[in-house]
Amino acid sequence: MDLDVCMLSRIQFAMTIAFHYIYPPMSIGLGVLLVIMESAWLITKNPLWHQMARFWTKIFALTFAIGVATGLVMEFEFGTNWAAYSRFVGDVFGSALAAEGIFAFFLESGFLAVLLFGWDKVRPSVHFFATCMVCLGAHFSAVWIVIANSWMQTPTGYHVVQGPNGPRAEITDFWQVVFSPSSMERLSHVLLGAWLAGAFLVLSISAWYLLKQRHEAFAKASLKVGLVMALVAALLQLATGHVSAMGVAKNQPAKLAAMEGHYETKPGDLWLFGWVDESARQVKGGVALPGMLSWMVYGDASKPVMGLDEATRALTKRQEIVPADLPPVNLTFQAYHLMIAVGMSLIGLTLMSAFLWWRGRLWTCRPVLWLLVASVLGPQIGNQMGWMAAEVGRQPWIVYGVMRTREAVSPTLSIGEVWISLIMFTGIYSLLLGVFLYLLNDKISKGPEDLEYTGPILKLPRAG
Repeated sequence: MDLDVCMLSRIQFAMTIAFHYIYPPMSIGLGVLLVIMESAWLITKNPLWHQMARFWTKIFALTFAIGVATGLVMEFEFGTNWAAYSRFVGDVFGSALAAEGIFAFFLESGFLAVLLFGWDKVRPSVHFFATCMVCLGAHFSAVWIVIANSWMQTPTGYHVVQGPNGPRAEITDFWQVVFSPSSMERLSHVLLGAWLAGAFLVLSISAWYLLKQRHEAFAKASLKVGLVMALVAALLQLATGHVSAMGVAKNQPAKLAAMEGHYETKPGDLWLFGWVDESARQVKGGVALPGMLSWMVYGDASKPVMGLDEATRALTKRQEIVPADLPPVNLTFQAYHLMIAVGMSLIGLTLMSAFLWWRGRLWTCRPVLWLLVASVLGPQIGNQMGWMAAEVGRQPWIVYGVMRTREAVSPTLSIGEVWISLIMFTGIYSLLLGVFLYLLNDKISKGPEDLEYTGPILKLPRAG
């Protein structure tokens, strides 16, 4: 790997965005759960729901605070490391980021104080409204970030004009930018991933309390709510993942080819796992389902799927392919398949847990409870691998088919400056991770406020 300014800037941005992306998905998922819990409290007046809402609000506040702190850096990196990109797409990308600030951040932060400190100061209905607005704001934030990124994947609604500092993209149709060919299918996939992150955080902490025989009524109730949301989101994620993959096949065939290690245009096999030998241009040591990729894309196992070579020629408008025209195929392949493996594992775990709940054995099945404790890492790994596959798979393009990544780097940036900032950010983010884990452990150790449990909730009939 040639660690020049461009590659170091990519590593720095990947590190900062990967660390940041730990927290917003948990905030989005927890926001939905807070709305459910607080609405149940308003309807039933059962103090257990109130206890749950107040405790998980504390966890939400922690994830929100660290998420905001880590997200600010990336906006500055657009100017420091990616000035040429910012100059070219500022009219398009800036509009989406401005909308995110107006419609999402202000809405979310404007009601956050009421959510955190208004429990005993405003009417319950007012507090519930604030909870809904914070949840909505968190989702709006994801909406506009995904719209901006989706435009980079499938750019529409623009034209290129010559400015005083060179060519730049200018919006011709704002709604084409918003509803680019990949935006809505990617948005649904991202939001469900966020719901899974929030749900499995609740499942993990609740299962831990049950294993330690602490706050058992609270833990059972929280686990039930988290499990219902996790089960729904995991099953829906399977459907949105398929739709998103079909969108990639249509709009970014080179990326799909990289995801499956598919070099030549021919009927495609669907690999369960393997290792792409990029010099030999084939997948080795793996297991594949013959013709399944063609069947998933076209409904016909014998129909050819466009290979990486043909898709690359279509993008570059050249017959000769050089290594710089290709994405890192093995890295894309591994990230994509690990994402799928994690997703299927989460579906299996939620189905097994739901069955044990139905049979009344979940609360005492310690192996499954331990799996639920560890499962908090599952959505995090899946979300990170999904973004890695999406971003690495579209290389060498920062705007797919329009602008190469190497053309986007700040022209005056030196390699020493990038090294210094990379080391500095790595240290700061490591400290922030330590602070987050310390504060999260402190809140878990203290547990929820003690309230009297007044009856069963979400009780399913037992088998037989």
